[in-house]
Amino acid sequence: MAIRFGTSGWRAVIADEFTNKNVRLVTEAICSYLKNSAEESKQTLIIGHDSRFMGEKFAKVASKISRDKGFRVLLCENPTPTPAISYAIRNEKAVGGINFTASHNPPEYQGIKFSTADGAPALPEVTKRIEEIIEYTPKVENKENGSIENFDARPNYLDDLKTKVRFDQIKQANGKYAYDALWGTGRGYLDKTLREEGLEVETLHDWRDVTFGGRSPEPSESHLDELREAVKTKNLTLGLATDGDADRFGIIDKNGEFITPNQLIAVLSDYLAESRGWTEGIARSVATSHLVDRVAENRNLTLYETPVGFKFIGELINEDRLTEEIARSLKEKLAHEPSKIGGRRIENINRMDGVKFIFADKSWLLLRPSGTEPLVRIYAESENIDDLEVLLEQGRRYLLG
Repeated sequence: MAIRFGTSGWRAVIADEFTNKNVRLVTEAICSYLKNSAEESKQTLIIGHDSRFMGEKFAKVASKISRDKGFRVLLCENPTPTPAISYAIRNEKAVGGINFTASHNPPEYQGIKFSTADGAPALPEVTKRIEEIIEYTPKVENKENGSIENFDARPNYLDDLKTKVRFDQIKQANGKYAYDALWGTGRGYLDKTLREEGLEVETLHDWRDVTFGGRSPEPSESHLDELREAVKTKNLTLGLATDGDADRFGIIDKNGEFITPNQLIAVLSDYLAESRGWTEGIARSVATSHLVDRVAENRNLTLYETPVGFKFIGELINEDRLTEEIARSLKEKLAHEPSKIGGRRIENINRMDGVKFIFADKSWLLLRPSGTEPLVRIYAESENIDDLEVLLEQGRRYLLG
């Protein structure tokens, strides 16, 4: 059966389709894609896994293959949340990340999430290219300059989290909390951070169980009975839960009521617009509640709608709807005169309107700040559609790298 990437990676049943053989095929294809699209000087690759069965074994298989292809592999030492891996990709200036997780799927599943250099899940044009490589393209030659280093993504991620969350105000509320890790990767992250800030936290299911208690590690209302009971019987302020790879959440209020993600996202959007003075707009998927639209209208913010999947919101961010800080950074970037982009030798640079890089193979790439909108447009021309997609991706990576 052909390997196909879905909304958030490739997932399959362990020992059925998800085998060492297929892991090798997918890893080889990802390495091939990266070698053809990333700059030669930037070859760090983050590899991690969640707490599912065989996660660490599959991660080691992928690490050895990636090392043999010349990558500097940072192999996560422990089960690691997807958001922490995404942050590590950006913080370590990696070309991407391979994360072995099936998220909230049942325990018999495993999966691979591939994220690009921006830390976001790979877009459909990227995963389509990887699927094509699996079927038709020869393997990448082995190289001797690769390496594998053990890596702990937690310290830097938690340090960054503390710059974004106002724990001093949370402490002033004098609340008591419960956290249900659902046997997933959030254990040792959310609870650790709250305790380090002096908050009282009771944890549930904070050990590894590859069966996730015999059900999907999904923080839905029907899976949080024990968390609800803890909140109600111990008079706690709030119950928090995360899914298998800690990129989904569930909330129980002090009355034992489940707060839906759609409700919370609307509340958070309103709070952040007011408390942080954010004015850049709000993005939601087509499947998200229109409560968010009402917040945007009330706050006079632009509302963006995307297909389902965070990768599309990530792409919206990558379209450079600019903050002043990003605008300054891009202005500096466009002033540079690189000799290569994505391994392509630059033959000429034209600054008539924006920056146009003309390559030795006669393809070209134009990065042009819009005169009417807060974004940078990327234009390109190449001899075939597949290479054009690669060239556009190289342009985005250069601009945001």
